[in-house]
Amino acid sequence: MPLFFILLLGSYLLGNVYIFVRGLQALGQISLFLKWGYGLSYWAGAFMLFVVFAFRSSRQIPFSLGQVLFHIGSGWLVFTLYMVIFLAVTDLVKVFNSSFQYGFVISLLLTSGLLIYGYMRYQHPEKQVFNIHINKPLLNKDKLKIVAISDWHLGLGTDKKKLKKDVDRINAENPDLILIGGDLIDNSIIPVVDEEMDKELNRLHAAMGIYMAPGNHEYISGIGACTDFIKETQIKLLKDSIVTLPCGLQLIGRDDKSNRDRLSVRDLIQLTDKSRPVVLIDHQPAELAAAEATGAIDLQFSGHTHNGQVFPLSLLAGYLFDISYGYEKRGSTNFYVSSGISLWGPPFRIGTCSEFVVFECSFVE
Repeated sequence: MPLFFILLLGSYLLGNVYIFVRGLQALGQISLFLKWGYGLSYWAGAFMLFVVFAFRSSRQIPFSLGQVLFHIGSGWLVFTLYMVIFLAVTDLVKVFNSSFQYGFVISLLLTSGLLIYGYMRYQHPEKQVFNIHINKPLLNKDKLKIVAISDWHLGLGTDKKKLKKDVDRINAENPDLILIGGDLIDNSIIPVVDEEMDKELNRLHAAMGIYMAPGNHEYISGIGACTDFIKETQIKLLKDSIVTLPCGLQLIGRDDKSNRDRLSVRDLIQLTDKSRPVVLIDHQPAELAAAEATGAIDLQFSGHTHNGQVFPLSLLAGYLFDISYGYEKRGSTNFYVSSGISLWGPPFRIGTCSEFVVFECSFVE
């Protein structure tokens, strides 16, 4: 893992050097003063994300300023990705056509257009609806409407204003049950507490309750502090624990992989009544075969992958995860891996979507 991050950082720095040099060439013969201004501005943007992360658990930066700096810094990641791709293409064109000009300007315009499109995609989550039949009975019910969401990443990236819109969308579905598949918090609990986001979360409404399993970002932000915050809301955190609803539905909330001592799926299943419906919330879709092998899990809901957030990283997500996004049924288990209602870092969805999922579940009578 450290080697992966070293390679990632090296690629990011090399990519920015490439863009910076091509930008200098595109500026042509300008004064030394303007060149310095360009250089300082460019590298301030390139290193902004590191500055924000250094102060993510501090109140020294006001929320509004921290949010602007976070969006600039994280957005620079995607800016770098697409600028490198477009510049490489235009430079290749120039090899075969020496008269070709304005490669940097064309690349900048294409990248800017994609970022605007991606931001709009991010701001408008899609509703995904799935009809699922479970061959087990409930008590005094034969249908349930479940709204499932993951990866809200509340903090500097996802603020209270966006959270309010998302809560309104979810409540409009009038669900029986709400499931949260982890990563409710982003990188620090401090902006979430300071902005009183618990007030918006407490507007969520579902007759049978709201249940959540932890994600890796709850551990990044401090699992103790996140747990204390969640206790101030109506969300019930299931951490290697099971709850049986009055209708007989059994919910398992598995702890995140960040806890190496978490219980196995097999151990958790032993604590359930296999004749009744079982729903598993497991943030990272890493052990799907183990869940299927139990023969007792009827629906598993996961997140974490974000479906790569932007193309072509979505291809990498498809390579890294057995199911990186969407619905698949294996044996008697229905799996759904969500791309997330929000996301980490760059506020762009290019080739992917933000979403919340509505499961219209029917059961045998």
